[in-house]
Amino acid sequence: MKKFFAVVKREYIQRVRSRFFVMATILGPILMFAFAVVPGLMFRINSGGPTRLAIVDQTGRMYERVAKELASENRFGEKSSEKPEGLSFNRDSTGRASQTGRNIKTSFAVEEVRLNGRSLDEVRKDLAARVASKNLDGFIVLPPDLLNGEQPEFRARNTADLFTKSKVENSINRALRSQRMFENGIDEKQIERMSVPVTLDAKDAGGVESKGESSFYLVFGLGLLIYISVLLYGQFVLAAVIEEKETRIAEILFSSMRAFPLMMGKLIGVSLVALTQLAIWAIAFLSFSAWLAGSSFTLPSIPPSAFFYFLLYFLLGYFTYATVYAVVGSMVTTTQEGGQFALPIVMLLVMAFYLSFNIIRSPNSPVAFWASMFPFFAPITMLVRIVTERPPLWQILLSLGIEIGTVIGLMWMAARIYRVGMLMYGKRATIPEVLRWIRQA
Repeated sequence: MKKFFAVVKREYIQRVRSRFFVMATILGPILMFAFAVVPGLMFRINSGGPTRLAIVDQTGRMYERVAKELASENRFGEKSSEKPEGLSFNRDSTGRASQTGRNIKTSFAVEEVRLNGRSLDEVRKDLAARVASKNLDGFIVLPPDLLNGEQPEFRARNTADLFTKSKVENSINRALRSQRMFENGIDEKQIERMSVPVTLDAKDAGGVESKGESSFYLVFGLGLLIYISVLLYGQFVLAAVIEEKETRIAEILFSSMRAFPLMMGKLIGVSLVALTQLAIWAIAFLSFSAWLAGSSFTLPSIPPSAFFYFLLYFLLGYFTYATVYAVVGSMVTTTQEGGQFALPIVMLLVMAFYLSFNIIRSPNSPVAFWASMFPFFAPITMLVRIVTERPPLWQILLSLGIEIGTVIGLMWMAARIYRVGMLMYGKRATIPEVLRWIRQA
């Protein structure tokens, strides 16, 4: 045991004292906050000034409405598309661009161009010359029979700007709807009053206020934390094993201690580093929450048991994946090979994330049940079920039992592979060889 604790101490102190640990501990929360906030701020940046458009209105009655709708687009995110795109998950690329473009700040400078006895082709040529000389960004031609279905024209210098095209299209559609209502004697103001949306008073069956939104963000945050920790510190285990194998330090270590305590010392030492970092982040988060408690900001109410389960599944999930990383490190001979073998491990975590979205919608479905029992998915998928709609206690205990059994089985198997694989140089182990190592006494 003395040698075991010596390995744990070395792995822990060596990594905690490193500059990488200090920088990651400080910058980690900052980067997470930046990833959450910066995209929204970037959407609010209006780059390059307003988009200058000329409108040729051959109907004689649509310019004012279209100009008004384009002006309303200057307030980003407030207007929505005429098409019910949000109801369909099978959108084309233009539909997805339209959905994204609503969040981007855009402004328009609009002018009307009259024919004044000229032909439409002459006006087009004149406007195209202004676009070419960068006096305009584009122009719109509204045909005489626009109200009866004739298609408008949009010509622009930047044909790759799908967001501007989408906003122009949406503005013309809204203007058309308003004009058609006016010409058919329909009170547009009354239609708007009749179309005022409702806000659901969401509560559970017992009348308790729903915390579904906060639960979703909690699950996503905790799952992302597990993903980052396993990915980061699992790679540390992989790198440490390969380093000892390349430098042949393992030959010296095996002469003084057995393979199992050596491997466990590495796993526990690195896991303590991860827990130390998480503890620092948790203290910072609680301090920030205490400060916010005195302000008008309201923090979501999260049951304490959710954090207890998170700690359990974090530890079990970490040891599950870290043990697999140690096995991979024992089998390969270089860091490059280790990175290739580690890719399927990362894909398992990604699959757990994708399954989480289905589980949030139906946490008691058969898919949710089996995904929360699968040991490589359970650290994320069972947390989703616990936070959204808690499953029966026997399912949680069964999932924990399977996870614990998997960890023990993986460690037993990893110790056998580690014992032989660490002393093998020159070639990567094959699957039949690994199976033979496991069967050896």
